[in-house]
Amino acid sequence: MRLEPFAMERFQSAWEHQVAWNLSESGVEPLRLEELTRSAEEREQLLRQPLAYTQTNGTVELRRLIADLYAGASTHHIQVTNGGSEANFITLLHLVEPGDEVVMMTPNYMQAPGIAKALGATVREWPLRLNAERSRWQPDLEALEALVTDRTKVIFICTPNNPTGSRLTVAELDRVAAIASRTGAWVISDEIYRGAELDAEESPGIWGRTDRAIVTCGLSKAYGLPGLRIGWVAAPPTVAEQLWAVHDYTTIAPGALNDCLARMALSPGGRERLLARTRGIIRSNFPVLRAWLDKRKRFSYVAPEAGAIAFVKYGHPINSTDLAERLRIEQSVLVVPGDHFAMDGYLRLGFGSHPEHLVGALERIGELVDTLA
Repeated sequence: MRLEPFAMERFQSAWEHQVAWNLSESGVEPLRLEELTRSAEEREQLLRQPLAYTQTNGTVELRRLIADLYAGASTHHIQVTNGGSEANFITLLHLVEPGDEVVMMTPNYMQAPGIAKALGATVREWPLRLNAERSRWQPDLEALEALVTDRTKVIFICTPNNPTGSRLTVAELDRVAAIASRTGAWVISDEIYRGAELDAEESPGIWGRTDRAIVTCGLSKAYGLPGLRIGWVAAPPTVAEQLWAVHDYTTIAPGALNDCLARMALSPGGRERLLARTRGIIRSNFPVLRAWLDKRKRFSYVAPEAGAIAFVKYGHPINSTDLAERLRIEQSVLVVPGDHFAMDGYLRLGFGSHPEHLVGALERIGELVDTLA
């Protein structure tokens, strides 16, 4: 298994702590520990937590809280992982074999296609398209019908989507499930931005729409807890059991403190509080970004439906990686180039930071792009 370089993650990890202004993040400003622990009792609970190995597939209590998010699920449907990225990794590692075909929604977080290719699969891209009004990124379901064959092992989707911020509707998800069921393909749905909607209406998910639906998710994006490194897979019990066996070969167990804090985050009332915070940040900050973009005639965008990210098209004759590098070097601002999603001519701008940080970063981006031809 030979993995190709993960360009976006290496770019972010190399520079995000070296710049003054970071708009490369796709989540909201992370919570501090003092904000997550709401009472003296919770803080005491954390201090009393033994630093031992936890239940390797996640404590029963945490799996029960996660299972409550998926109709009809039990603890036997849930495998807890170290972040959503490990959830994607172990699921693909379990399902995909050399010679399989994987149909991949694009653009997408590029971890999944990199893993599928390394496992010997043929990746067939299924691109989102702008609708006629250029007001929404939407799936071409007729194209998906043509792409899925008897050799298709997995249809991999990301909804709400990274980097566009679009989300599939109930009808679109039902159609994806029906297409998958025709050939027995699995649908893996990365739903890590679910709960971070601008309109506060939780996005529909793939769970329950086919008996071969698998959800990967975690506490990083919608919950503002990326440093907690807690993710999960929701899958049929036999698959969850098999994923546990794969997990034994990777990180073995979630950290004991992480599992404890995740239980607090997902406790009754806790989840609602965190999602309300995230949605409040997104709703407050997006108008700031929108006003900045609307002043620039060579920038165009589709307003995201979810997530603290905007996928912005620019009309300047410069490669997106070159532009991102100039912003980093000349303005100390980090953004994600469209190249990292195989879509040159775009930038992904994160707008989930403190408002003053967002305004300062946009001012510095403007100082450069406003001088471009």
